[in-house]
Amino acid sequence: MRIAELALVVAAALVVAGCHAPPKAPAPAPVTIALFDGATLDGWVPHGGAADFSVEDGAIVGRPRKGERNAFLCTEAAYGDFTLELEFQIDPGFNSGVQFRSSIDAPGDPAKERVVGYQAEIDPTSRGWSAGIYEEGKRGWLAPLATNPDARAAYRPMAWNALRIEARGNEIRTWINGVPAATLVDDAASSGIIALQVHSISPRTDAPAVRWRNIRISPLQPKP
Repeated sequence: MRIAELALVVAAALVVAGCHAPPKAPAPAPVTIALFDGATLDGWVPHGGAADFSVEDGAIVGRPRKGERNAFLCTEAAYGDFTLELEFQIDPGFNSGVQFRSSIDAPGDPAKERVVGYQAEIDPTSRGWSAGIYEEGKRGWLAPLATNPDARAAYRPMAWNALRIEARGNEIRTWINGVPAATLVDDAASSGIIALQVHSISPRTDAPAVRWRNIRISPLQPKP
């Protein structure tokens, strides 16, 4: 057999072998971790100002204390790339948020300790910026919803609302009740704690509440 003919035979054999090669295994499905067991505050630690955190009817409830600074209920673990999903309900005129890829400044100092970092806003006011991205304690608003009327309209007052946060590499996206809300490309933090914020209420004298439930996180593979 001539060399050219032999080369063609080998090439054809390789093609046939490729056609019968076993298919690649599918990528493993993300593992979902419940951050809240629905009954206790196990795995969560308060930081910052003082607030009253409790579990009621399967939800974490946060109530502010008059004259106190912003308070946070924080995970003990830190997370990098993930999808975080939860439901929240908040009283009118109050303010809250969900911190992610955040850190604790001045830990242990009762006068200065605070949580800083990315926050998905919870905003029940007429502004309607729930799921906008704010940076607590640093640069302020990074991705407000001023130009996203669909997301602003998606918030349901005095009802349970679904919040989704996806952080992968330097890309962050949020959804409110399934509606795309904010998109941010930023390199300030690649990992950090999750925290639930109870905002200060001065000069208010009442005690509004914010509630969170079904808090779950799915770690993601880093971007290639």
